[in-house]
Amino acid sequence: MAARNGAQFLAGLDNGREIWVGDEKVASITDHPALSGAAGALAEVYDLQLREAEDCLMPDPETGEAINVSHMIPRSLEDLQRRHRGLERTAEYSGGLMGRTPDYMNVTFAGFAGRADEWANNGNGHGAENLVNYQKLLARRDLSLTHTIVHTTVNLGAGNVPDGLDPVQLHKVEDTEHGIIVRGSRVLATLAPFADELAVYPGAPMPDAAAHHALSFCIPLDAPGLKFICRDSVSVNSNKFDHPLSTRFDEQDAFVIFDDVEVPRERLFIDANLEVYNTVMKTSWWPNIMQQTMIRAQTKLEFARGLGLAMAGAINRDDDQTRQMLGEIAMFTEFARSSIFAAEQAAHEYGNGLWCCAAPPLFALRAALPVWFPRVNEILRKIGSHNLLTTPSKAALADAELRPLIDRYLGGVGVDAEQRDRIFRLAWDFAGTALGSRNEQYERFYLGSEGRNLNWAHEAMDRERSARLVDRFLSEEID
Repeated sequence: MAARNGAQFLAGLDNGREIWVGDEKVASITDHPALSGAAGALAEVYDLQLREAEDCLMPDPETGEAINVSHMIPRSLEDLQRRHRGLERTAEYSGGLMGRTPDYMNVTFAGFAGRADEWANNGNGHGAENLVNYQKLLARRDLSLTHTIVHTTVNLGAGNVPDGLDPVQLHKVEDTEHGIIVRGSRVLATLAPFADELAVYPGAPMPDAAAHHALSFCIPLDAPGLKFICRDSVSVNSNKFDHPLSTRFDEQDAFVIFDDVEVPRERLFIDANLEVYNTVMKTSWWPNIMQQTMIRAQTKLEFARGLGLAMAGAINRDDDQTRQMLGEIAMFTEFARSSIFAAEQAAHEYGNGLWCCAAPPLFALRAALPVWFPRVNEILRKIGSHNLLTTPSKAALADAELRPLIDRYLGGVGVDAEQRDRIFRLAWDFAGTALGSRNEQYERFYLGSEGRNLNWAHEAMDRERSARLVDRFLSEEID
């Protein structure tokens, strides 16, 4: 099968998977009011790849069939630039609001397959072979994949990874004729209701964990015993005029329970091999996946800047303070663009022929985003002020008695009342609604917290020139 369209994607969602929203076990993803909007949005992402085929699709290296460019295993700077264009098209669809569109996991597994030699260490050759085969299946079936890589938080005083065997955390129970049985829990499966399969792979090293926790595999979402408990929905099942973003871009997040789930042997990439588990993420995962995540973040910053400009223009807000706030967002946007460009220009081989971006510019950008995104929301709310709350509904605009009054008293500069309404509703949905709050929380903690990313940036940056500049003064002869 080549690249799918939206209808084909939707047809695979209602397959008996166990998804819980509140106290309800969801019978149909595509019909449920909390989930149908995002399901439709993901379907449009699948349609987009066919519509924008020049940027989004490429021929499968072995079969020649059209597959998404995010499945590419980059072998050169030109490959990374080619992939960039496809990733950018996908990010633009949601204005960067959906952080876990399928291209995220596509890029992840392409990187894993590109360094299959690392996965084959310590006698794990069969697991590495399974991984390469799965990456091809992922691309050719055009699957939507979610992941769960974080251990459930119970007692941070005891650490954030297992020490010995922890029955709460995902672990291997026993071998079976066809694979293994796993039990336990993990977080946080973003996109879970809208995925075809679930991936488990290392999130962080576990130096003192029992080998039973050292697992990596992929299984279908309807695997018996696999359960997903979603957070409260922030989706609004209304209309796109009143809620232009929250009707469709709640990608959901789920707590995952493995209630004695059997994993087929051919789907196992790491089977209780602690050495492989603790090493495979150390070299190329970050610089590979951060190309996708930072292109998405830059796109979101560009979208936020557009919202600020539209609001300011609609009410002719052109004072010095407003220009400074808009300049702040422009600064964030340009730093993001420049960091990605620098990382791509300095790309190099990371082993086994796999090319990835240079990591330091992306580490620096990642460390800045948990500060930038909350500040962007603050700026948008300041620019919008009370106008963000002066937004008649679609029903009010359709009312024959109210509409002439709204047109007379709630117009703008260069825009009529309806267009002004749409601008401020869009900005509020981005920065002020439950969706905006969830997305701000997401930006603060995805790919690690602000503190953790600052530590990584500190470790990743070259220190030689900094030390040399200081040593010149410390080592000079002083009379």
